Amino acid sequence: MKGMANMMKQAQKLQAKMMKMQEELAEKTVESSAGGGMVKVVANGRQQILSIQIEKEVVDPDDVEMLQDLVMAAVNDALAKAQEMVSSEMSKLTGGMNIPGLV
Repeated sequence: MKGMANMMKQAQKLQAKMMKMQEELAEKTVESSAGGGMVKVVANGRQQILSIQIEKEVVDPDDVEMLQDLVMAAVNDALAKAQEMVSSEMSKLTGGMNIPGLV
C-alpha cells in the first residue's frame, strides 16, 4: 500500500507542476507572419490568438481572397507554433514520457 500512496503523491506533484506550467504558458507568446510580414499573428500557450496585424498595402478590395488566405496561413502557423511550444514544455515536465491526454 505504501507504493500506491507514494505513486498518488507523485501524481499530485506532477498535476500541480502541470497547472503552474499551464499558467506560465498562457503568458508566453509566439508570432507568425504570412505574405512577407504583411500579416502578423500573435498567439499564446493556450492557443488563443492575441493579435492580428494587417499592413494596409495588402488590403485590396478586388482581391479579398488573397487577404483571407494570408490571415488563415498566419493564424494556422501561429497555432502550430503555440502547440509546439506547449509540447516542448510538457516534454520537459514529463521527462519525455508521452502521457496521453496531456497535450
